[in-house]
Amino acid sequence: MRPHLLQDTALRYFLEVAEGGSLTEASARLHVAASALSRQIAALEAQLGTPLFERHPRGMVLTAAGEILAVHARRSVLDAERALGEIGALQGLRAGQVRLATSDAFANELVPRLCVEFQRSHAGIQFTVASLPTAQVPDAVRSGAADIGLCFSRAPQRDIAVAYRQSAPVLALMLPGHPLAAARSVTLADLARHPLALPPPETTVRQMIDIACSRQGLQLQPVLISNHAKTVVHFVLHGGGLSVASEIAVRHLVAEGAMAARPISDQGMDFRDIEVQTLAGRSLPRAAQAFLELLRERLPGPG
Repeated sequence: MRPHLLQDTALRYFLEVAEGGSLTEASARLHVAASALSRQIAALEAQLGTPLFERHPRGMVLTAAGEILAVHARRSVLDAERALGEIGALQGLRAGQVRLATSDAFANELVPRLCVEFQRSHAGIQFTVASLPTAQVPDAVRSGAADIGLCFSRAPQRDIAVAYRQSAPVLALMLPGHPLAAARSVTLADLARHPLALPPPETTVRQMIDIACSRQGLQLQPVLISNHAKTVVHFVLHGGGLSVASEIAVRHLVAEGAMAARPISDQGMDFRDIEVQTLAGRSLPRAAQAFLELLRERLPGPG
């Protein structure tokens, strides 16, 4: 439940309808009659002199004016949350919440490990971690559902500030005893000669691979396809063959000697970055800002 400090009722109702896309859904979330919501929004539109929604049989879609107001309303909500968090944290980082939206690759190992590390120093902090498809991570940050987004990116995102960025080339994964593990780097043609697990075509990694293969007239025929990072990693660990991932997704396994990871030398396999994202123009609550600093320190990994 969002704090309502410093929020105008009409703006709060407007934002709930904007996020839910319908009066019915907003009514259920707010426990307020749909007719009351409709009256408040109509009054707001009259005050501003412009429609804020396009009304459709299946829901309500923001107009250009509505989009501008939604950005203002979301930031008002987040500023209110930050004020309450700062008041509660006057005696140090003993209370507060950090909300993360993250790609699957980070949610499996890095994020839980850093949450534990952070809580050892700040035991009162509560974490909420949403594992989302990469494309949905910036949306969660924009909407205020997440304080921090952690994902792979290949292009700038509207209303998103990048607090930290590092290159995230695609690596080939194999058991340490695999013949390709002796090479300093491998090619996609090398991978094609072995059983292979890959993410599905709609993912960024697969699209990068498919583009590179198309340029070479190369066909990869994976024996396993999964959108779950841990599934393809365990395919390798159980001796099924090869797969692909970023360094950070398998850093702990490589450090333990359980897996080998080699660069893929084909052009285009380094055309993506890891980004730590926040909402542009927003000042994070103290707990979220402190965790963001920890992310900046730990993401680069061993030198």
